[in-house]
Amino acid sequence: QVQLKESGGGLVQAGESLRVSCLASGSIFSTNDMGWYRQAPGKQRELVATITSGGSINYADSVKGRFTISRDNAKNTVYLQMNILKPEGTAVYYCNANVLRYGGSVSGYWGQGTQVTVSS
Repeated sequence: QVQLKESGGGLVQAGESLRVSCLASGSIFSTNDMGWYRQAPGKQRELVATITSGGSINYADSVKGRFTISRDNAKNTVYLQMNILKPEGTAVYYCNANVLRYGGSVSGYWGQGTQVTVSS
């Protein structure tokens, strides 16, 4: 069993910063790609940023220069530092991880999500 648990969401004003974290726990040998996605009301879930176990990073164009993704492989944790937040960034932010489990199976997992609300 593998669980992803996000934390750190909240309500901020436009222009402020927020950091969200996601801890992967359970029967994990290692985590491969990890990432953050978000879903605004009435919209589809979209990619925000991903990071490989080797540190290669990909950002959505809408967050480049403002958001920073990082990870701590020893802790199976991924972070998303969000600066200069905009009201359009209001969404539920979901963590995703591709996990190699003990026994050799590889599967993708989602967290429950954490709400980020940016007021104008």
